[in-house]
Amino acid sequence: MKQPSIDLLMSKFESKYALVAAAAKRARMLTDGAKPFINAEKQKMSKPVSIALEEIAQDMFGIEHPKHGIK
Repeated sequence: MKQPSIDLLMSKFESKYALVAAAAKRARMLTDGAKPFINAEKQKMSKPVSIALEEIAQDMFGIEHPKHGIK
């Protein structure tokens, strides 16, 4: 199993913190029973974080940025 490139993942977010937060949120969703957006069995992935990172790399999961700053 080959993990997505960190450069590819970082191109989708403005910081490493945002990437980690998105991956953790999706991994938690998968752990709680959500169905993966990718065929994890075909790619021989079993860990939620690996599945979450692959989904992010394939633009199947992301986060929305607020239009204005948070106050």
